[in-house]
Amino acid sequence: MDVYVIGTACTAFGKFPNKSFKQLTREVYTELLEDAGMDDGDRIQTSWFANVKMEMFKQPNIRGQVCFSELVAEGLFPEYAPMINVEGACATGSLAFHGACKDILSGEAELSLAIGVEKTFIPDDPERQYQLFTGGLDQMNPEVWQEYYRKAGEKMNRPWTLNVAGGTLNMDTYAIQAAYHMRKYGSTQKQFAIAASKTHHNGSLNPLAQYQFEVSVEKAMTDREISFPLTRSMCAPIGDGAAAALVCSKKLFDTLPAAVRERAVKVRARGLANGKYRDIDEPGVSHIAAKRAYAAGGLTPADIDLAEVHDATTFGEIYQPEMLGFCDFGGGGKLHESGATAIGGRIPINTSGGLISKGHPVGATGLSMIHEITKQLRGEAGARQVKNADIGLAENGGGTMGFDDAICAITILQRA
Repeated sequence: MDVYVIGTACTAFGKFPNKSFKQLTREVYTELLEDAGMDDGDRIQTSWFANVKMEMFKQPNIRGQVCFSELVAEGLFPEYAPMINVEGACATGSLAFHGACKDILSGEAELSLAIGVEKTFIPDDPERQYQLFTGGLDQMNPEVWQEYYRKAGEKMNRPWTLNVAGGTLNMDTYAIQAAYHMRKYGSTQKQFAIAASKTHHNGSLNPLAQYQFEVSVEKAMTDREISFPLTRSMCAPIGDGAAAALVCSKKLFDTLPAAVRERAVKVRARGLANGKYRDIDEPGVSHIAAKRAYAAGGLTPADIDLAEVHDATTFGEIYQPEMLGFCDFGGGGKLHESGATAIGGRIPINTSGGLISKGHPVGATGLSMIHEITKQLRGEAGARQVKNADIGLAENGGGTMGFDDAICAITILQRA
Protein backbone atom coordinates (compact mmCIF):
# COMPACT_ATOMS: atom_id res chain seq x y z
CA MET A 1 0.00 0.00 0.00
CA ASP A 2 1.15 3.51 -0.78
CA VAL A 3 1.21 6.41 1.67
CA TYR A 4 1.17 9.98 0.40
CA VAL A 5 2.11 13.22 2.14
CA ILE A 6 -0.48 15.73 0.94
CA GLY A 7 0.34 18.59 3.27
CA THR A 8 3.08 19.84 5.56
CA ALA A 9 3.57 22.96 7.65
CA CYS A 10 6.12 24.42 10.02
CA THR A 11 6.13 27.53 12.16
CA ALA A 12 9.15 29.73 12.45
CA PHE A 13 11.48 28.30 15.10
CA GLY A 14 12.72 30.68 17.78
CA LYS A 15 12.35 31.90 21.34
CA PHE A 16 8.67 32.68 21.86
CA PRO A 17 7.98 33.05 25.59
CA ASN A 18 4.64 34.74 24.88
CA LYS A 19 3.32 31.98 22.59
CA SER A 20 1.45 29.13 24.28
CA PHE A 21 1.33 25.49 23.21
CA LYS A 22 -2.22 26.07 22.03
CA GLN A 23 -1.16 29.04 19.94
CA LEU A 24 1.66 27.12 18.28
CA THR A 25 -0.71 24.20 17.66
CA ARG A 26 -3.30 26.44 16.03
CA GLU A 27 -0.71 28.22 13.91
CA VAL A 28 0.83 25.10 12.41
CA TYR A 29 -2.47 23.21 12.07
CA THR A 30 -4.25 25.96 10.16
CA GLU A 31 -1.22 26.37 7.90
CA LEU A 32 -1.28 22.61 7.32
CA LEU A 33 -4.93 22.63 6.25
CA GLU A 34 -4.21 25.47 3.85
CA ASP A 35 -1.22 23.64 2.40
CA ALA A 36 -3.37 20.55 1.81
CA GLY A 37 -6.16 22.60 0.23
CA MET A 38 -8.64 21.89 3.03
CA ASP A 39 -11.08 24.23 4.78
CA ASP A 40 -11.17 22.03 7.87
CA GLY A 41 -9.89 18.68 9.12
CA ASP A 42 -13.23 16.90 8.99
CA ARG A 43 -11.79 13.95 7.02
CA ILE A 44 -8.95 13.30 9.48
CA GLN A 45 -9.57 9.94 11.13
CA THR A 46 -6.55 9.55 13.43
CA SER A 47 -3.83 11.82 14.74
CA TRP A 48 -0.49 11.57 16.52
CA PHE A 49 0.62 14.40 18.78
CA ALA A 50 4.36 14.72 19.42
CA ASN A 51 5.61 16.49 22.54
CA VAL A 52 8.39 15.79 25.02
CA LYS A 53 8.13 18.07 28.01
CA MET A 54 4.76 19.75 28.29
CA GLU A 55 4.50 18.50 31.86
CA MET A 56 7.24 21.01 32.68
CA PHE A 57 4.60 23.60 31.81
CA LYS A 58 2.02 21.90 34.08
CA GLN A 59 0.24 19.84 31.39
CA PRO A 60 1.02 16.11 31.52
CA ASN A 61 -0.84 13.14 30.01
CA ILE A 62 -3.51 14.50 27.63
CA ARG A 63 -1.31 16.99 25.84
CA GLY A 64 -2.70 16.73 22.34
CA GLN A 65 -6.32 16.63 23.46
CA VAL A 66 -5.81 19.82 25.46
CA CYS A 67 -4.02 21.63 22.64
CA PHE A 68 -6.78 20.72 20.17
CA SER A 69 -9.78 21.38 22.45
CA GLU A 70 -10.50 24.82 21.00
CA LEU A 71 -10.01 23.62 17.43
CA VAL A 72 -12.54 20.83 18.04
CA ALA A 73 -15.02 23.31 19.51
CA GLU A 74 -14.64 25.53 16.43
CA GLY A 75 -15.22 22.66 14.00
CA LEU A 76 -11.69 22.74 12.59
CA PHE A 77 -10.84 19.29 13.92
CA PRO A 78 -13.29 16.37 13.96
CA GLU A 79 -15.03 15.38 17.16
CA TYR A 80 -14.16 11.93 18.53
CA ALA A 81 -11.19 11.42 16.19
CA PRO A 82 -8.58 9.62 18.34
CA MET A 83 -5.36 11.43 19.16
CA ILE A 84 -2.36 9.44 20.36
CA ASN A 85 0.25 11.27 22.42
CA VAL A 86 3.83 10.35 21.51
CA GLU A 87 7.12 10.89 23.36
CA GLY A 88 10.51 9.65 22.21
CA ALA A 89 13.00 12.40 23.06
CA CYS A 90 14.44 14.17 20.01
CA ALA A 91 12.89 11.60 17.62
CA THR A 92 9.35 12.29 18.85
CA GLY A 93 8.16 14.12 15.74
CA SER A 94 9.39 11.36 13.44
CA LEU A 95 7.78 8.70 15.61
CA ALA A 96 4.45 10.53 15.29
CA PHE A 97 4.91 10.56 11.53
CA HIS A 98 5.68 6.84 11.47
CA GLY A 99 2.58 6.22 13.59
CA ALA A 100 0.38 8.12 11.15
CA CYS A 101 1.87 6.14 8.25
CA LYS A 102 1.14 2.87 10.04
CA ASP A 103 -2.51 3.90 10.42
CA ILE A 104 -2.71 4.25 6.65
CA LEU A 105 -0.84 1.02 5.96
CA SER A 106 -3.03 -0.94 8.37
CA GLY A 107 -6.20 0.35 6.75
CA GLU A 108 -7.37 1.90 10.00
CA ALA A 109 -7.46 5.36 8.45
CA GLU A 110 -7.52 6.99 5.03
CA LEU A 111 -6.22 10.31 6.36
CA SER A 112 -3.98 10.74 9.42
CA LEU A 113 -2.31 13.71 11.08
CA ALA A 114 1.15 13.91 12.67
CA ILE A 115 1.90 17.09 14.59
CA GLY A 116 4.73 18.12 16.90
CA VAL A 117 4.68 21.09 19.26
CA GLU A 118 7.43 22.08 21.71
CA LYS A 119 8.59 24.91 23.96
CA THR A 120 12.09 24.66 25.43
CA PHE A 121 12.84 28.31 26.19
CA ILE A 122 12.16 29.23 29.83
CA PRO A 123 13.88 32.63 30.28
CA ASP A 124 13.03 33.06 33.95
CA ASP A 125 14.08 29.59 35.12
CA PRO A 126 17.30 28.26 33.54
CA GLU A 127 17.46 25.31 35.95
CA ARG A 128 14.04 24.09 34.85
CA GLN A 129 15.05 24.69 31.24
CA TYR A 130 18.05 22.41 31.73
CA GLN A 131 15.79 19.72 33.22
CA LEU A 132 13.94 19.60 29.91
CA PHE A 133 16.91 17.75 28.47
CA THR A 134 17.72 15.27 31.24
CA GLY A 135 14.99 12.74 30.49
CA GLY A 136 16.77 11.28 27.48
CA LEU A 137 19.15 9.31 29.71
CA ASP A 138 18.56 6.34 32.03
CA GLN A 139 17.40 7.95 35.27
CA MET A 140 16.80 4.61 37.03
CA ASN A 141 20.42 3.49 36.89
CA PRO A 142 22.49 6.57 36.04
CA GLU A 143 25.61 4.84 37.30
CA VAL A 144 25.53 2.73 34.10
CA TRP A 145 26.07 5.61 31.70
CA GLN A 146 28.32 7.49 34.13
CA GLU A 147 30.69 4.52 34.23
CA TYR A 148 30.38 4.11 30.45
CA TYR A 149 31.49 7.70 29.86
CA ARG A 150 34.27 7.46 32.44
CA LYS A 151 35.72 4.44 30.65
CA ALA A 152 35.40 6.17 27.29
CA GLY A 153 37.17 9.21 28.70
CA GLU A 154 40.02 7.03 29.92
CA LYS A 155 40.28 5.40 26.49
CA MET A 156 40.47 8.85 24.95
CA ASN A 157 42.85 10.23 27.61
CA ARG A 158 40.09 12.79 28.14
CA PRO A 159 38.83 12.52 31.73
CA TRP A 160 35.05 12.70 32.01
CA THR A 161 33.17 13.83 35.10
CA LEU A 162 29.48 14.47 35.60
CA ASN A 163 28.70 18.17 35.29
CA VAL A 164 26.42 18.46 38.29
CA ALA A 165 25.79 22.13 37.52
CA GLY A 166 24.13 21.05 34.26
CA GLY A 167 24.36 22.48 30.80
CA THR A 168 26.81 20.41 28.76
CA LEU A 169 26.28 16.69 29.38
CA ASN A 170 24.94 15.91 25.90
CA MET A 171 27.45 18.24 24.28
CA ASP A 172 30.25 16.45 26.14
CA THR A 173 29.17 13.08 24.76
CA TYR A 174 29.16 14.46 21.21
CA ALA A 175 32.53 16.08 21.84
CA ILE A 176 34.10 12.80 23.00
CA GLN A 177 32.92 11.13 19.80
CA ALA A 178 34.15 14.04 17.70
CA ALA A 179 37.57 13.95 19.33
CA TYR A 180 37.77 10.19 18.81
CA HIS A 181 36.80 10.64 15.16
CA MET A 182 39.63 13.14 14.76
CA ARG A 183 42.13 10.78 16.33
CA LYS A 184 41.03 7.66 14.44
CA TYR A 185 40.27 9.08 10.99
CA GLY A 186 42.24 12.30 10.89
CA SER A 187 39.23 14.55 10.59
CA THR A 188 39.88 18.11 11.73
CA GLN A 189 38.14 20.86 13.61
CA LYS A 190 38.33 22.91 10.42
CA GLN A 191 36.26 20.27 8.63
CA PHE A 192 33.67 20.55 11.40
CA ALA A 193 33.76 24.32 10.93
CA ILE A 194 33.27 23.94 7.17
CA ALA A 195 30.17 21.83 7.81
CA ALA A 196 28.85 24.34 10.34
CA SER A 197 29.48 27.28 8.01
CA LYS A 198 27.70 25.52 5.16
CA THR A 199 24.69 24.75 7.33
CA HIS A 200 24.48 28.29 8.70
CA HIS A 201 24.53 29.52 5.10
CA ASN A 202 21.53 27.29 4.37
CA GLY A 203 19.80 28.66 7.45
CA SER A 204 20.33 32.20 6.18
CA LEU A 205 18.16 31.21 3.19
CA ASN A 206 15.36 29.73 5.32
CA PRO A 207 12.78 32.26 6.58
CA LEU A 208 11.66 29.76 9.25
CA ALA A 209 15.13 29.23 10.74
CA GLN A 210 15.93 30.47 14.23
CA TYR A 211 19.36 31.66 13.07
CA GLN A 212 19.26 33.41 9.70
CA PHE A 213 22.85 34.59 9.47
CA GLU A 214 26.07 33.45 7.88
CA VAL A 215 28.94 32.06 9.96
CA SER A 216 32.38 31.93 8.37
CA VAL A 217 34.64 28.92 8.76
CA GLU A 218 37.01 31.00 10.87
CA LYS A 219 34.19 32.22 13.11
CA ALA A 220 32.90 28.67 13.58
CA MET A 221 36.37 27.58 14.71
CA THR A 222 37.06 30.52 17.03
CA ASP A 223 33.59 30.93 18.53
CA ARG A 224 33.13 30.26 22.26
CA GLU A 225 34.13 26.70 23.07
CA ILE A 226 31.34 24.47 24.38
CA SER A 227 33.31 21.23 24.61
CA PHE A 228 36.36 20.76 22.38
CA PRO A 229 36.30 20.47 19.42
CA LEU A 230 32.73 21.85 19.42
CA THR A 231 32.10 25.59 19.55
CA ARG A 232 28.86 27.50 20.00
CA SER A 233 28.45 27.80 16.20
CA MET A 234 28.47 24.01 16.02
CA CYS A 235 25.63 23.44 18.52
CA ALA A 236 21.85 23.68 18.22
CA PRO A 237 20.09 26.49 20.12
CA ILE A 238 17.22 26.39 22.59
CA GLY A 239 13.92 27.28 20.93
CA ASP A 240 10.18 26.81 20.41
CA GLY A 241 8.09 25.79 17.41
CA ALA A 242 5.70 23.35 15.75
CA ALA A 243 5.55 21.24 12.59
CA ALA A 244 2.97 18.90 11.07
CA ALA A 245 2.15 16.59 8.17
CA LEU A 246 -0.96 14.97 6.68
CA VAL A 247 -0.67 11.50 5.18
CA CYS A 248 -3.30 9.63 3.21
CA SER A 249 -4.02 6.36 1.42
CA LYS A 250 -3.95 5.79 -2.34
CA LYS A 251 -7.72 5.42 -2.25
CA LEU A 252 -8.19 8.90 -0.81
CA PHE A 253 -5.36 10.35 -2.86
CA ASP A 254 -7.12 9.43 -6.10
CA THR A 255 -10.18 11.46 -5.07
CA LEU A 256 -8.27 14.66 -4.31
CA PRO A 257 -8.13 17.69 -6.60
CA ALA A 258 -5.37 17.68 -9.20
CA ALA A 259 -3.72 20.68 -7.54
CA VAL A 260 -3.25 18.65 -4.34
CA ARG A 261 -2.10 15.48 -6.10
CA GLU A 262 0.47 17.38 -8.13
CA ARG A 263 2.18 18.64 -4.94
CA ALA A 264 2.03 15.33 -3.04
CA VAL A 265 5.05 13.21 -2.21
CA LYS A 266 5.11 9.49 -1.59
CA VAL A 267 6.53 7.78 1.50
CA ARG A 268 8.98 5.53 -0.29
CA ALA A 269 10.38 3.76 2.80
CA ARG A 270 10.83 3.97 6.55
CA GLY A 271 13.23 2.40 9.04
CA LEU A 272 13.28 2.32 12.84
CA ALA A 273 15.87 0.89 15.21
CA ASN A 274 16.71 1.08 18.92
CA GLY A 275 20.21 1.94 20.05
CA LYS A 276 22.41 0.25 22.65
CA TYR A 277 25.51 0.84 24.74
CA ARG A 278 27.79 0.12 21.81
CA ASP A 279 31.55 0.25 21.54
CA ILE A 280 32.65 3.57 20.10
CA ASP A 281 34.08 1.74 17.06
CA GLU A 282 30.76 0.04 16.20
CA PRO A 283 28.44 1.59 13.59
CA GLY A 284 25.61 3.55 15.18
CA VAL A 285 21.91 2.80 15.27
CA SER A 286 21.24 5.14 12.32
CA HIS A 287 23.29 2.78 10.16
CA ILE A 288 20.93 -0.07 11.06
CA ALA A 289 17.76 2.01 10.59
CA ALA A 290 19.01 3.29 7.23
CA LYS A 291 19.82 -0.22 5.99
CA ARG A 292 16.28 -1.27 6.90
CA ALA A 293 14.81 1.71 5.04
CA TYR A 294 16.96 1.14 1.95
CA ALA A 295 15.94 -2.52 1.87
CA ALA A 296 12.26 -1.68 2.31
CA GLY A 297 12.36 0.84 -0.53
CA GLY A 298 14.61 -1.10 -2.87
CA LEU A 299 17.12 1.74 -2.71
CA THR A 300 20.80 2.40 -2.17
CA PRO A 301 22.50 5.49 -0.74
CA ALA A 302 23.32 6.55 -4.30
CA ASP A 303 19.59 7.01 -4.96
CA ILE A 304 19.24 9.77 -2.36
CA ASP A 305 19.28 13.33 -3.73
CA LEU A 306 19.34 15.21 -0.42
CA ALA A 307 19.12 14.54 3.31
CA GLU A 308 18.17 16.20 6.57
CA VAL A 309 20.26 14.71 9.39
CA HIS A 310 20.10 15.16 13.15
CA ASP A 311 22.84 17.67 13.93
CA ALA A 312 22.28 18.61 17.57
CA THR A 313 25.96 19.36 17.06
CA THR A 314 27.93 19.55 13.84
CA PHE A 315 29.47 16.18 14.67
CA GLY A 316 26.12 14.75 13.48
CA GLU A 317 26.78 16.26 10.06
CA ILE A 318 30.18 14.56 9.97
CA TYR A 319 29.06 11.21 11.38
CA GLN A 320 25.58 10.62 9.95
CA PRO A 321 26.57 10.78 6.25
CA GLU A 322 28.96 7.93 7.05
CA MET A 323 26.20 5.92 8.74
CA LEU A 324 23.78 6.62 5.88
CA GLY A 325 26.26 5.39 3.27
CA PHE A 326 26.98 8.71 1.54
CA CYS A 327 30.69 8.20 2.14
CA ASP A 328 33.02 5.67 3.76
CA PHE A 329 33.29 5.43 7.55
CA GLY A 330 35.61 8.22 8.60
CA GLY A 331 35.00 10.20 5.42
CA GLY A 332 32.41 12.67 6.71
CA GLY A 333 34.87 15.52 7.20
CA LYS A 334 36.33 15.16 3.72
CA LEU A 335 32.82 14.92 2.26
CA HIS A 336 31.99 18.40 3.56
CA GLU A 337 35.42 19.76 2.67
CA SER A 338 34.87 18.65 -0.94
CA GLY A 339 31.68 20.70 -1.24
CA ALA A 340 29.55 17.61 -1.86
CA THR A 341 27.10 18.50 0.90
CA ALA A 342 26.38 22.05 -0.30
CA ILE A 343 23.09 22.83 -2.03
CA GLY A 344 24.71 22.43 -5.44
CA GLY A 345 26.77 19.40 -4.42
CA ARG A 346 26.44 15.66 -4.93
CA ILE A 347 24.45 15.04 -1.74
CA PRO A 348 23.10 18.28 -0.18
CA ILE A 349 22.70 17.90 3.57
CA ASN A 350 20.55 20.04 5.88
CA THR A 351 19.31 22.49 3.27
CA SER A 352 16.96 23.80 5.99
CA GLY A 353 19.88 24.99 8.10
CA GLY A 354 19.82 21.86 10.22
CA LEU A 355 19.27 21.90 13.95
CA ILE A 356 22.23 24.20 14.56
CA SER A 357 20.67 26.97 12.47
CA LYS A 358 16.98 26.08 12.04
CA GLY A 359 16.68 25.22 15.75
CA HIS A 360 15.65 22.20 17.78
CA PRO A 361 12.24 22.42 19.51
CA VAL A 362 12.46 18.74 20.32
CA GLY A 363 8.96 17.38 19.61
CA ALA A 364 8.69 19.32 16.36
CA THR A 365 12.17 18.62 14.96
CA GLY A 366 11.48 15.38 13.09
CA LEU A 367 8.39 16.79 11.40
CA SER A 368 10.28 19.93 10.42
CA MET A 369 12.65 17.61 8.54
CA ILE A 370 9.68 16.05 6.73
CA HIS A 371 8.50 19.56 5.89
CA GLU A 372 11.87 20.54 4.40
CA ILE A 373 12.22 17.37 2.32
CA THR A 374 8.65 17.78 1.06
CA LYS A 375 9.27 21.39 0.01
CA GLN A 376 12.42 20.33 -1.81
CA LEU A 377 10.67 17.51 -3.69
CA ARG A 378 7.86 19.89 -4.66
CA GLY A 379 10.39 22.39 -5.96
CA GLU A 380 9.17 25.00 -3.48
CA ALA A 381 12.35 25.63 -1.45
CA GLY A 382 13.22 28.95 -3.08
CA ALA A 383 16.84 30.08 -2.79
CA ARG A 384 17.89 26.79 -1.18
CA GLN A 385 16.22 24.57 -3.81
CA VAL A 386 18.11 21.43 -4.82
CA LYS A 387 17.90 21.02 -8.58
CA ASN A 388 15.91 18.01 -9.82
CA ALA A 389 15.37 16.61 -6.32
CA ASP A 390 13.44 13.35 -6.56
CA ILE A 391 14.23 11.33 -3.41
CA GLY A 392 15.01 12.75 0.02
CA LEU A 393 15.92 11.18 3.36
CA ALA A 394 15.36 12.39 6.93
CA GLU A 395 17.38 10.93 9.84
CA ASN A 396 16.17 11.76 13.34
CA GLY A 397 17.56 10.27 16.55
CA GLY A 398 16.22 10.54 20.07
CA GLY A 399 17.49 9.86 23.57
CA THR A 400 20.95 8.70 24.57
CA MET A 401 22.30 5.19 25.09
CA GLY A 402 25.98 5.79 25.64
CA PHE A 403 27.26 6.97 22.26
CA ASP A 404 24.08 5.90 20.48
CA ASP A 405 20.60 7.30 20.08
CA ALA A 406 18.01 5.41 22.10
CA ILE A 407 15.92 5.26 18.92
CA CYS A 408 16.48 6.38 15.34
CA ALA A 409 13.88 7.03 12.66
CA ILE A 410 14.67 7.08 8.94
CA THR A 411 12.09 8.40 6.49
CA ILE A 412 12.57 8.38 2.72
CA LEU A 413 10.21 10.46 0.58
CA GLN A 414 9.90 10.53 -3.20
CA ARG A 415 8.30 13.03 -5.53
CA ALA A 416 4.90 11.62 -6.53
